[in-house]
Amino acid sequence: MMLTFGFVWAFCLLPLPLLVWWLAPPHKERTTALRVPFFRQVTSATQSAVSQGALVLPRSRLQMLTTILCWILLVTALARPERLGDPVTIEKSARDLILAVDISGSMDDRDMEAPDGTRKQRLQAVKDVIAGFIADREGDRISLIVFGAKAYVQTPFTEDLDSVSELLNQTQVGMAGPNTAIGDAIGLSIRTFETSEVDQRLLILLSDGADTSSMMSPVNAAEIAAQAGVTIYTIGVGDPEGSGEERLDLDALEDIATRASGSFYYADDEQGLAEIYDRIDESNPRVTDTQTFQPRDQIGFIPLSLALVIGLVVLAFLHLTRPGRRA
Repeated sequence: MMLTFGFVWAFCLLPLPLLVWWLAPPHKERTTALRVPFFRQVTSATQSAVSQGALVLPRSRLQMLTTILCWILLVTALARPERLGDPVTIEKSARDLILAVDISGSMDDRDMEAPDGTRKQRLQAVKDVIAGFIADREGDRISLIVFGAKAYVQTPFTEDLDSVSELLNQTQVGMAGPNTAIGDAIGLSIRTFETSEVDQRLLILLSDGADTSSMMSPVNAAEIAAQAGVTIYTIGVGDPEGSGEERLDLDALEDIATRASGSFYYADDEQGLAEIYDRIDESNPRVTDTQTFQPRDQIGFIPLSLALVIGLVVLAFLHLTRPGRRA
């Protein structure tokens, strides 16, 4: 345990009573006297000592020591004594991450091969992979955005990874509409990052189709994101040879990533998708801000209590042992 003082300059007051004793004139008090003809008989009966002139009240050693000790304790309390605890180190992530997931109608296709060789729904395979990715983000702030015909914030930035995983698991195909709005998803991500106070801002956008319903083109949105300091990684999981809205636009996804200083990846099975998220994690090591502090407990009440107890005990002792007191 370490002891420190919040206002150490208070100890400059310690010599104050001594300076007052040296420099200030003694207190004088005049009293009137009554001449008694039988004065000697009174003093003899009361066994009192007779003195002439000024009278200086004596102080015992106990009184002087008690006064000095109480003054020291009062000044010590005024100096705000604090008990320091063990240093506590807090690591805070300096990275904010947004996961943008396509939940358009085409994500219902069952063409993603699982590690056991079975075919899985695209969205379910994505959920399984992202769930593991989220679980490894301890300390990061994560936001989840889902998009179809429109983009929605499923979870704002939070360190509650369990909630993010649970809300992702509850997401179903078509909840945001049947079409794909990649540009709107990027625009919503930019607005979400406006509350971020860190320098490292990552957006991982996953889609299986081409942009068909955005109010803002994905390329323009990517350029705005780059100006806002957002790095975009794009992942394609659909069929590049498909037709219409179900065709995966590889060129558009790659162009988005290039303009926002990120990278583009393509996966056609669950294992490949998991490797992509691992690769993104390796290329963006977690950055942390470390803060160390020591908890402080105010203990000024201890010297104050001691001064009070010592003063009362000595006062009671002097009162009980004063001369002339009868039992």
